[in-house]
Amino acid sequence: MSNGDFAPIVAARVEWQARVPVAPEFDDPYFSRDDGAAESEYVFLDGNDLAPRFAALGETDHFTIGETGFGTGLNLLLAARLFQQRAPAGARLQLISAEKHPLTRADLARALQSWPALAALSEALLREYPAASPGVHRVRLAPTITLTLMLGDAAGQWRLSDARVDAWFLDGFAPARNPDMWCPELFQTLARHSRPGATLATFTAAGFVRRGLLNAGFGMARRQGFGHKRHMLAGHFAGFWQAHRPRVGTALVVGAGLAGASSARALAERGWRVTVLDPAGIAAGASGNRAGVVYSTPSAHLTAQNRFYQLSYGHALRWLARYRFPGPGEGALNGVVQHYVNDKQRDKIRDAALSGVWPSELLDAGEHSATLAGGGYLDPRAWCTTLLDHPAIRLQPQAVTAVTPGAPASVTLADGTVLHGDAVVIANAGAAADLAIAGQRPDWLPLKRIRGQVSYCQATAASESWRQARCHGGYLTPALDGLHCVGATFDLHDHDPAPRECDDAANLAQLRHHLPELWRELGGEAIRVVERRVAFRCQSTDFLPLTGALPDPAGASPEPLPGLWLNIAHGSRGITGTPLCADILADLISGAAPGADRELLDALEPARFIRRRIRKNPGPVNRP
Repeated sequence: MSNGDFAPIVAARVEWQARVPVAPEFDDPYFSRDDGAAESEYVFLDGNDLAPRFAALGETDHFTIGETGFGTGLNLLLAARLFQQRAPAGARLQLISAEKHPLTRADLARALQSWPALAALSEALLREYPAASPGVHRVRLAPTITLTLMLGDAAGQWRLSDARVDAWFLDGFAPARNPDMWCPELFQTLARHSRPGATLATFTAAGFVRRGLLNAGFGMARRQGFGHKRHMLAGHFAGFWQAHRPRVGTALVVGAGLAGASSARALAERGWRVTVLDPAGIAAGASGNRAGVVYSTPSAHLTAQNRFYQLSYGHALRWLARYRFPGPGEGALNGVVQHYVNDKQRDKIRDAALSGVWPSELLDAGEHSATLAGGGYLDPRAWCTTLLDHPAIRLQPQAVTAVTPGAPASVTLADGTVLHGDAVVIANAGAAADLAIAGQRPDWLPLKRIRGQVSYCQATAASESWRQARCHGGYLTPALDGLHCVGATFDLHDHDPAPRECDDAANLAQLRHHLPELWRELGGEAIRVVERRVAFRCQSTDFLPLTGALPDPAGASPEPLPGLWLNIAHGSRGITGTPLCADILADLISGAAPGADRELLDALEPARFIRRRIRKNPGPVNRP
C-alpha cells in the first residue's frame, strides 16, 4: 500500500522486436534498433566527457553518475566499462538510477545478451539484481563500482536521495510519449543534487526539456544527434567541477558481533583501517547462538519500519551471496517457512503478498504457511568470522570503558590505554548504555534488553532430513553439528543470565503446540536437550536499529558528536538488518551518498528520539 512516495512496483511489460525490447505502453524501444551501444556511448559518455574525466581522477577520488531511467542498464554498464578502462585502480564509481517499472530478471538477461563485451558487468548485475520492491537497492558491479537502483517514480526517488552527482544521464522514453517524467519538478531536483560544474546529457532536444533545464540552472547547448536524430542536448551546472574525495582513515569498532563485524567489513572495503575491540572475542553475545535465521516480517504497509525490514532482507541476501556464505556445515539459504500462529498473522502476510508490496519471487503465501525465498539459517559466529577476515581489519580482545568525541576521537580501554581513531563505531548492543561517552552515560538511549534462551536439541534419524528453517511462535533450524536450535524465550523484565530447564520446557512446549509433527520427529517427550544458551537481545522502543552519528549523551541536543557513531539495537533480526545498516553507516562516515532514502535514514538516525522529545517538550533537559 502506498505511503505517498512509495508504492508497489509493477514490472515493465515488454514486447520483443527481434533482439530489441520495446515498451508497448510508450511505443518506444529501450535502445536504438540500429546500434544501441554506439548511441549510448555517443550521447551519454561522450556527451559528459567521461573518458578524459575518468582518466584525470586521483587514486582515491570518487565519481558519481546519476540517471533518470535505468531501463536495461546499458548506459551505466558502458560507463562502468569505460571507468575500468580509464580510471586509476583505487578510484571509485557510484552509479545511481531510478526506474518506475523495472524489467523482470528474465527480460533483463535477454536484453543484455546483445552486448557480449559487457558480459562480466552484466553477470554481476544479474547476480545481484533486486526483486521489484519499492525503494533503494545497492548492487556491487565490481570491487570499486556500485549501482544504487531506486525503484519508484524518478522525481520522488531523487528528491529523497542524499547523493551529489558529477554527471547526469537523462534517459527515459521519449518526452512526447512519457511527459510525466520530463517535468520541472525533476529538473529542479537534478539541480539540487548536482555538484558544482556537473555535466548533463540527453538524447532529446525537445524545447520544453531545454527550457526546463535552463530554468533549473543548467547551461544548455544543442549538439548533433546520433544517427538519424538531428540534435541532442548537453549541459553543465554552474561552478567549477572538482572530483570528490571521500574520507578514509582509521576506525575503532567497539563490539565483534554481527553489528560490529559488518560495520568493520563495510569500512574496510571503503579503504579504512579498522581495529575491532571486544574482550570476549567474536560473536560472544546475542550474535553467538549456534544458528540464526535469515528472515523478515512481510507487511502490505510501506512505513519506514516495514520498508527497512524488506529492504534489509534483500540487502542481506546480496551480502551473503557476495561472500559465498554459508559454506558447507555453516547453514543453507533454501527458504524459510513461516507457519501462521493465528488468523491475524495469516491475514497480514497474505495481504502483503496480494498487495504487490512483496513480490512473488520473494514471498509465497499459502493457506497455512508462507515461504520467504532466499532466506535460511546459518552459523552467526562463522558469519562474523568471515566478515572480519580482511587484511585491513584486526581484532583486539580488550574492553572499552569510555569513548571521547573529537578529531580524532578516542576510546579508553579497561587497562587505561587510550586509542585514537578518525571514527569510533559503538556496536556493542545493550552494553552501549554502560559506556562513559564524553564523560557521562547516555541515559537517553531508548534501549530494551530482552532475555532469550535457546535450546540445543540432539538430532534424530527423522530430524536429520529437515532442510528448511521454520518460524512459528519461535523458530526451529535444521541440524548443525548434530544439534537443532529450538527457541527462543522472550523475557523483557528478566535479567538473569543463568540458563534454566524451565525455559527449555517452554521452548519445547511452543514447538509442540505449533508444529506437533516435527516435535514428534525430534523425539516428542524424549527430546534430548544437550545444551542451552542465554543471551540478551538489544531492541529500541520503536523496533528499529540506531544507525548513524551519536548525539549528545545527555539528550539535550540532536547535534552529532564529532567522530562517534552508533550501530546498535538490531533485536532478533541482527543477521538480516546489520548488512544494510553497516553499508549506510560506512557511507555516512566516509562522506559518500548512502544507499537509502532520506525517510529511511531519518527513521534509523539515533537522534530521532531526541528530536521527538524536543518536539513534544521543548523545555530544557533535567540532567541527573
